[in-house]
Amino acid sequence: MCTRICLCVLCGLPAAGKSTLAQAVNSHSVQRGWRSAVISYDDLIPGDAFNVKEVEDEEDIPRSQTQTEWKCHRQVVLRCVEQFLQSPTEQLPPIIYQINRDARSRLLHAAQVCGTPAGSSPFCGTPAGSSQVCGTPVGSSQVCGTPEGSSQAYPSPSDRPPPPLVILLDDNFYYPSMRYEVYQLARKHSVGFCQVYVHCPVESCVRRNQLRPQPLPSDVIVEMAKRMEPPNPQRNSWEQNSVTLDSEHHFTIEYIQRLVKVISTALENPLSPVQDNAEQKEADRQSCVSSVVHQADQACRRLVSQAMQEAREHQLPPERMRSLAADFNESKTRFLQDLRRQVLHGLPLTQGEGVEVERVVSRAVDVFNREKQEIIARYLPPYDRIK
Repeated sequence: MCTRICLCVLCGLPAAGKSTLAQAVNSHSVQRGWRSAVISYDDLIPGDAFNVKEVEDEEDIPRSQTQTEWKCHRQVVLRCVEQFLQSPTEQLPPIIYQINRDARSRLLHAAQVCGTPAGSSPFCGTPAGSSQVCGTPVGSSQVCGTPEGSSQAYPSPSDRPPPPLVILLDDNFYYPSMRYEVYQLARKHSVGFCQVYVHCPVESCVRRNQLRPQPLPSDVIVEMAKRMEPPNPQRNSWEQNSVTLDSEHHFTIEYIQRLVKVISTALENPLSPVQDNAEQKEADRQSCVSSVVHQADQACRRLVSQAMQEAREHQLPPERMRSLAADFNESKTRFLQDLRRQVLHGLPLTQGEGVEVERVVSRAVDVFNREKQEIIARYLPPYDRIK
């Protein structure tokens, strides 16, 4: 008899209260007889993976090495969760990032709670080749609290389902595509899926963040608030099982109960690995958006590289070069974020409609080129401006 499992995504701004909520749900799970594990991305991903380097040349502008490393760490966490779903007791192969072992140890600890001994499969609740269940000594005929020698008829321990397992993924998850990866994982392995958006005004998040031992820069939170795309069940069918909780004040028992209800729904309704048309269209939409943004990013890189080369040829002072590079970097980042939203919201939803990616990219790059001209005009004399 298999364990019911739920992958629960906790999303929201830094310092919104996600970790506090996760701890509360963790405690409440114990009361309900559930097993639970909190996978906190902040704890697992090294802090330096979030640093953004100052850039001033083509190789650096599109995507800093630290941003790439951050994405790799996120993928490793998800890979760890998937390996656990596939084979809970299998040893992990050596890998460059240590975080997967840390995350896996938390999952295994959760799976071993409520009487599942180490080395056993949490999906069955009984160690391989052993009759030990719920702390009953090996070789004993005692059944989970039934007095030895008693003939009282109780269901066999092997007939009782093992406790449900709730895996709480605690991260910002500000883009739907980030959350969709977890949804795909849940669907692939036929487990439950739900989302919790922890809403908190950005001003409150900034204030709470300053009280932390190692606060993030305030502008990081402000910028993330601009990118944040909360769950939208009306637009995305796969986000139906979602709930929004306001964390500006303390979490109440009613909030916890609402979240538990969403988790219970996910546990009772595991996803099917078979895609329906709506889900396939959503996957196609996400793929199309990625293609447009990627091609636009490459074209913008070339434009910026040309502009930086022109500025060097006109012997712009180093401090001005750094300032110009920073302006280009900020402009391109903002442009690609806006492009992503516009393309995602503007893609056709009806079957059979196509998207001319090259035309969309060309029009978008024309917009960025005009913005580039405005930036360069602030640094070079009119007769030296780049055409």
